[in-house]
Amino acid sequence: MIHVRGPCVAALLLGLAGAPAAEVAAPAATAGVDRPAIWIADRVTYTVEIVCPRGIDILTGDLDRDKLKLTGLEVVSADSHRRSEGDAARYTFDYVLTTYRVDVATPAIGAFQVRYYLTGAGQRPEEAAPAGAVTIPALPIAFRSLLADEQTVYELRADHPPPAPSLPYAVLAPAGIGLMLVSVTPLAFLVARLATAARARRRDRAAPSLRQAKHSARAVLDELRALDASEARARRDAFARLDALVRGHLAALAGVPAHNMTVDEIVSALDRRSPQVPVQLLTSVLGSCELARFASPELHPSLDAWRDAVAEAEQIVSGR
Repeated sequence: MIHVRGPCVAALLLGLAGAPAAEVAAPAATAGVDRPAIWIADRVTYTVEIVCPRGIDILTGDLDRDKLKLTGLEVVSADSHRRSEGDAARYTFDYVLTTYRVDVATPAIGAFQVRYYLTGAGQRPEEAAPAGAVTIPALPIAFRSLLADEQTVYELRADHPPPAPSLPYAVLAPAGIGLMLVSVTPLAFLVARLATAARARRRDRAAPSLRQAKHSARAVLDELRALDASEARARRDAFARLDALVRGHLAALAGVPAHNMTVDEIVSALDRRSPQVPVQLLTSVLGSCELARFASPELHPSLDAWRDAVAEAEQIVSGR
């Protein structure tokens, strides 16, 4: 690291204890960078170290990142730490700097002062009278660039266009593009066929046949008929399953999105699409299901109503 050592002795004011200024040693400060030069958008670490003897401490706020006097530089990040070394305390402040300026010949860090004070038991830094200040000297950083030092205008493109390609290259360019298209064509056909097959598989899985739907509905009805619905809570859950069964059967039979429709909306849609569905039975079953799911406990359907609803649902599923 390249170091610049600051003055070791600064002018001292009278301490709070009234001790003579000559008996108080000022902090020792050093500053440096980790590289001798910087490029555009490069980063350099600027380090300030201050060693405070016993009875002396510094105002760390004087070393905040916004207190640095920078010319052509920007602060990317800052860090600091303190460690004890016998009776002394060593402060280390690291600043990561960079530059994006091409109009500054020599980026630099200007000199600044760090105040210090005499420490006392139970005394806060802002309550202590300053005992003096140590100066962190200025530090220039050499700038490296491939641009001319005296250049003031930076053109992004040349004034003249690039030369035209020779005849062989002019012929080979469209030929190469054609070959790429020819090589991509089989792959495009393969991707199209795979996409078509995938859509067909999804369609087959998403739309089972009516016979399959009826078989599945009857299997669920057998399970529901075997349930013990004597308790009100079990009966409510059973009615919820029965409601989902009937609505799913209507969706498979007539293509009606019954899961998201009211009873009246379902009946109106079925009148247009599938008039063979027994509307009276459907209204009775779905009405009982809604009472069991959403009505107050005293209005919940009885066990006999549950058996009747299962029988009516079986007639709907069977198409009788």
